[in-house]
Amino acid sequence: MHDIQRKLLDLCSNCDSLPLSFREIGRRVDVNHPQKIKHHLNQLAKKNLIIIDNRKKIIKLGKAGIIKNTKMFSIPILGLADCGLATAFADEYIEGYLKVSTSVLKKKKNLFCVKAKGDSMNMANIYGKSIEDGDFVIVDGEDREAASGDYVLSIIDGCANIKRFARDIVNNCFVLLSESTQNYPPIFIDEGDFNSYMINGKVIKVIKKPVFN
Repeated sequence: MHDIQRKLLDLCSNCDSLPLSFREIGRRVDVNHPQKIKHHLNQLAKKNLIIIDNRKKIIKLGKAGIIKNTKMFSIPILGLADCGLATAFADEYIEGYLKVSTSVLKKKKNLFCVKAKGDSMNMANIYGKSIEDGDFVIVDGEDREAASGDYVLSIIDGCANIKRFARDIVNNCFVLLSESTQNYPPIFIDEGDFNSYMINGKVIKVIKKPVFN
């Protein structure tokens, strides 16, 4: 997320709403160009992080969870996660919200979403769906106790990574496995090395990248 967008969200967090004056908002975040403010506000609106209501007020949108008076709920999107080498930085700043019907998932709390990057999990099977580049991967952030065969979102040296988890009893370590049409080597992690590795949650669902007619 762009630094100006972060500043705008922080500013919104400290106010109930902001007046629609790009120059005035710019002064508050040390940006001298009103058009830059307009651009970044539009980007935040596209990500469903703010709205500009009919009273011309800028309002920060709320939280994950069920949306009142609808059959929809929101899942925060926390950026990209690699399905190959762990190179996508695990920046847990919310970049937007994925809105889905309440019937799509049984569990509604402590979920977040990442967008898959790469092809190293394109032969995975999460309830009949693989993980391909651009897919939305739903993670249960409350469930961090992985067993062999679970698909997990791991943080490796500060980078987010999606793999199948296994315990290697021969080498006495964890192994993160790719399931791909390509030949990707496994990632080996010593069981005692939690300074550079952690499980951030289990993958519970994949929502495929939309394809349009």
